[in-house]
Amino acid sequence: MMPSDSDTKWAGLTLDQPRVMGILNVTPDSFSDGGSHVGVDNAIAAGLAMAEAGADIVDVGGESTRPGADQVSAETEQARILPVIRALAAADIRISVDTRNASTMRAALGAGATIINDISGLSYDPRSLGVVAEHGCPVVLMHMRGTPATMNGEAVYRDVVTEVRAELANRVDAALAAGIRRDRIAIDPGLGFAKDATHSVAVLRGLGTLADLGYPMLVGLSRKRFIGALSEERRPDQRLGGSLAAGLFAILRGASILRVHDVRETVQAIRVWRALFE
Repeated sequence: MMPSDSDTKWAGLTLDQPRVMGILNVTPDSFSDGGSHVGVDNAIAAGLAMAEAGADIVDVGGESTRPGADQVSAETEQARILPVIRALAAADIRISVDTRNASTMRAALGAGATIINDISGLSYDPRSLGVVAEHGCPVVLMHMRGTPATMNGEAVYRDVVTEVRAELANRVDAALAAGIRRDRIAIDPGLGFAKDATHSVAVLRGLGTLADLGYPMLVGLSRKRFIGALSEERRPDQRLGGSLAAGLFAILRGASILRVHDVRETVQAIRVWRALFE
């Protein structure tokens, strides 16, 4: 199947080719890279390196969302990420902020972020819909049930693809009702969030059904647990090959943006993959 051309634009990016979002976790406890970018200088250097390696967006987060993670205060989250966002924005890098807190969204947008990436689909903080509508910024609405601390207990489905699609559609409807423009919205199936490995594989195979909602689709599958299950690789940082394979599969099923830890390798894989279709 050839990659499809598209006139769609989102967040200033044309989506006639797959785009790459680099993951910049400024946290001590994220599931794969916790502690790797702790400290402002380390995080800034990592973000600059991602942009140099070809990331179209750098996604900056200050709260771990791994299963079972405890919530951190908005003040702690902001102290971690705002200096990093300011420095990367000064370098003319397109930045998304990975947060579910409305106050952090507002502060990050003020510091130079231009995209909101909310794992709760703007449902966790009742003020968040208004913040995004007020700023008119692009937003990623991700599917999740519960919170990172409770989501594993919410992974119960009769038909995971159908239910994820319906629940994402509900979040889109809420965003539209709040005044968020349709062309600002992207969706994310939330692989690994309130989904076990079997659920994540089923959702990945069913991405075409989610793409039919008509919104650009971001997929975050880098180093996820289901890749470990399929490859029998226990260590998240040793799942590069599986992440690349799953990422290319996701693109074929309608993903427009891949959210990844390994930017350089993903950009290279996409370039070669696309060239082979020419």
